[in-house]
Amino acid sequence: MANQLSKWLILLPACTLLSACLSTSPTQFYVLEPLSEPSSPSTSTEKKHQIGIGPVSIPTLLERKQIVTRLPDNSVKIAEFHQWASPLKDNIAQVLTHNLATLQPDDLIRAYPWSAYGTVDYRIVIDIIRFDTRPEQSVNFEANWSIMNEKNHTLLSNGHTKIEHPLNDSSYPSTVKALNQILSEFSQELSTVLGKLN
Repeated sequence: MANQLSKWLILLPACTLLSACLSTSPTQFYVLEPLSEPSSPSTSTEKKHQIGIGPVSIPTLLERKQIVTRLPDNSVKIAEFHQWASPLKDNIAQVLTHNLATLQPDDLIRAYPWSAYGTVDYRIVIDIIRFDTRPEQSVNFEANWSIMNEKNHTLLSNGHTKIEHPLNDSSYPSTVKALNQILSEFSQELSTVLGKLN
């Protein structure tokens, strides 16, 4: 009898662990998507400028697979089962590059590092300070950026961008969609500045 009781006591934690594993939700993976709306096709056979996007930096807090949200008490929530499908910094750079290629059809847009393609005329350096949400409150973006002339290493333009929108739906798909929209707006701002430089 004692032996049987011992066996059950040994098996009980294993059964509990197995039950917990079976009831755990599968991890969901997300990506940021570039603009899907086509811009006016370029009528020029030659590109006006070659523009490099990067490097792009993000806060250390966001350099992880899990999606991070800020809570009202200044703490953060790390979503173990809601993760980025690729490194967030790389995904942001890819989206910005694609967006600007769509918005600037007369220019050739390259993502950092672009050494394999030769040199660029302009370089856009982007330091992202905030790229997060407050559940059921807002989605937030803040960044410093500079546009450099790579030929003579002079500063052509620079700025500080801050974008905030209400966020009523705090589900992760809605959160990613809202972050995506903010990147689109930031891309539009950079495109406007580039248009003035051109």
